[in-house]
Amino acid sequence: MATYYLEPSRTFSEFLLIPNLTTKECTPTNVSLKTPLVKFRQGEKPAISLNIPFSSAVMQAVSDHGMAIALARCGGISFIFGSQSIEEEAEMIRKVKGYKAGFVISRSNLTPDHTLQDVLNLKEKTGHSTVAITEDGTASGRLLGIVTSRDYRISRDPLTKTVREFMTPFSAVIYGQSGITLSEANNLIWEHKLNCLPIINERQCLEYLVFRKDYDAHKENPLELLDGNKSYIVGAGINSKDYTDRVPALVEAGVDVLVIDSSDGYSEWQRETIQYVKANFDVKIGAGNVVDREGFLYLVESGADFVKVGIGGGSICITREQKGIGRGQASAVMEVVEARDQYFKETGIYVPICSDGGIVHDYHITLALAMGADFVMMGRYFARFDESPTRKLRVGNNFVKEFWGEGSNRARNWQRYDTGGKSSLLFEEGVDSYVPYAGSLQENLDKTIGKIKSTMCNCGATSIEELQRVARITVVSSTSLVEGGAHDVILKESSLSEE
Repeated sequence: MATYYLEPSRTFSEFLLIPNLTTKECTPTNVSLKTPLVKFRQGEKPAISLNIPFSSAVMQAVSDHGMAIALARCGGISFIFGSQSIEEEAEMIRKVKGYKAGFVISRSNLTPDHTLQDVLNLKEKTGHSTVAITEDGTASGRLLGIVTSRDYRISRDPLTKTVREFMTPFSAVIYGQSGITLSEANNLIWEHKLNCLPIINERQCLEYLVFRKDYDAHKENPLELLDGNKSYIVGAGINSKDYTDRVPALVEAGVDVLVIDSSDGYSEWQRETIQYVKANFDVKIGAGNVVDREGFLYLVESGADFVKVGIGGGSICITREQKGIGRGQASAVMEVVEARDQYFKETGIYVPICSDGGIVHDYHITLALAMGADFVMMGRYFARFDESPTRKLRVGNNFVKEFWGEGSNRARNWQRYDTGGKSSLLFEEGVDSYVPYAGSLQENLDKTIGKIKSTMCNCGATSIEELQRVARITVVSSTSLVEGGAHDVILKESSLSEE
């Protein structure tokens, strides 16, 4: 006989937080959102922690190197999508690790024998106005000069003019030596009124570039998520099919943490993948997705460093419609958290939980954290921003960005759903869609974080751990859902008062 869960499968919208006493210590400036990313033993610190409880989804339409850099700058983490070639994913990892908190590996390089046309072509391709001129045209070649937009005039200089004729030669370049600190580099930039400072080694070979604009960005983002080498921390998605080829390449590129990207993680395929990674590499790996105690314990006992929770709750996911499997996100998080806490009590090992999907409103994030999740993973939320890799379009009178699921035919990510069958999707578990364009990541993230911190203060908590300990949560009725929004009034077109 089948097992029946008679309790309804609940979503975050069916719950509200009950306020606790707000003490004088409970102000947003005192709230810390630091949270563990990977498992750790009681009394020890996790190898990797997030400074904000946000991760961007393992999706083509969300997490490329641009999003990874932007989110790490704010204190969160991106998992680069794995539904691309191994070489392309590894290259995205290298681009993120190359940023090194102000020390940037040069991505625009030419030789003195190139022409002005080559400079313009490279600028159009990369968007970079500063070009390093090296002996062999590589990012680590012997530095011979620098070209910026001030070194040439398109209206007067012929396009065939060689770079050596108009570049700023090395003899006139202000530079820093290998081993210089970011603070020392910035002092040189300000002292000499530079926009860019090359960093070279004792052989005059280029190592990094430091830009004036990155100094401002560093000061504005004190929560940057950095590794021991001051490089941004980045994750990557893998599947349970080509992992023996993909994982070595990603580790060599410098990835900090892996995650198995799958719509259903309760499988022997995932156990084999986790065990392979643990046996061969010193890299953390998360697994999922699961929605119950049994799935969580299976992955933890297989060696997973964190577990993702959620099946069918994503805005572009139609797994529940197509296959009839899944669970309301709140119900799934609550059961898995209970299993996690019991496992911690018995073993002394704390396994972080990622709530993946089901986030519609900002307060749902706070609810997920209060229910015991350590961080959330979101796709639609991040797909709306400038930093996502998709096109910004105008549809009617509105600007939108493209957003498609990994289970859609557009993604062609059959490895995510395959269970040993044909190398193709027999049916879709995701849709191709648009999301309203929302502007920059940081501006929107600051607003969301402000709401989370304010709510935590209402609950009498100044940390996620304390919120999980003291939170009081109530189920709401359909009638109270109506009551919770604006009702029985005629809304004005704008919420701002007329001048």
